Amino acid sequence: MALIYHAGALFRCAVGRSEAPSAPPNQPRATLSMYSKLHAVAEQVGQIIVGKERQIRQALTCLLAGGHLLIEDVPGVGKTTLAHALAISLGLRFNRIQFTSDLLPADVAGISIYQREQDAFVFHPGPIFTQVLLADEINRATPKTQSGLLEAMEERQVSADGVTRPLPEPFFVIATQNPTHQVGTFPLPESQLDRFLMCLSLGYPDAAAERALLMGEDRRVLLKALPAAMTAEQLGAAQRGLRQIHCSAALVDYVQALAQASRQSGAFAEGMSPRAAIALLQAARAWAALEGRDHVLPEDVQAVLLPVCAHRLRPLKSAHGAALASRDLVLQLQASVPL
Repeated sequence: MALIYHAGALFRCAVGRSEAPSAPPNQPRATLSMYSKLHAVAEQVGQIIVGKERQIRQALTCLLAGGHLLIEDVPGVGKTTLAHALAISLGLRFNRIQFTSDLLPADVAGISIYQREQDAFVFHPGPIFTQVLLADEINRATPKTQSGLLEAMEERQVSADGVTRPLPEPFFVIATQNPTHQVGTFPLPESQLDRFLMCLSLGYPDAAAERALLMGEDRRVLLKALPAAMTAEQLGAAQRGLRQIHCSAALVDYVQALAQASRQSGAFAEGMSPRAAIALLQAARAWAALEGRDHVLPEDVQAVLLPVCAHRLRPLKSAHGAALASRDLVLQLQASVPL
């Protein structure tokens, strides 16, 4: 595990540290700007979500790579607060939908209502027409409503009443879900899970972080005072700058070896799909950019392997606690593939 976060010394999100690490002289101009801005975003979010620097950095990696984020944990550990803080700090429009068992797809996408004055049906956009959509407790909705997000997450568009409407740019879904053994949950199907680039778990805070939460100001008050640390245009430029992050042929060989090993290991019901391998490489590019480098190292792939693949790779024999087993198996997969 030492290799996984070895490179993290160049980029820290610790609260109270204001200086951004210097980037190499050959760093592309777009990446330099992205690096300093995202460092400020991470530090600002770290003042709200205390003691979770690694998870904040992984969440920023996911959004920088243009992917959707799933946060799975027990209620009350800060999942919703993290999503809200990220949206505000990135300067993006934010909508929240509380998913319940009676939520309908039209409640998410929108509905056409007859207008007498116009003698026609007029489409009223739903809350999905935003830049950051928080799908809170997504696994409390029925599979029919869950599947209504598939087109939006994959194609960045919504089809209703025979008309396809594009979603704003950028568009992110940050979904939270409770553990599947809790009452009133509907497990997300594999096709839905595959649309999330990364899956994170916040976990309980340590003693120091929890004391800071208990002694500090209400998080909701802090959120209201939170400024935007960058704009949507700057985030878009940062995402386009990822194309300048170099991946060598040997690095691509390593990603392919991981994918092939997952398919042949016999430990998983299905191995990594080509989409999962593409997601792994894109997330590694984003992680390298946050490190201030213009090239991807194997350590970058290792740093994002668990959050990118653990929710996609199901153990062959499913049982209670399968999520934990998936994480263990992914770590074993990493250890089995030589650099």
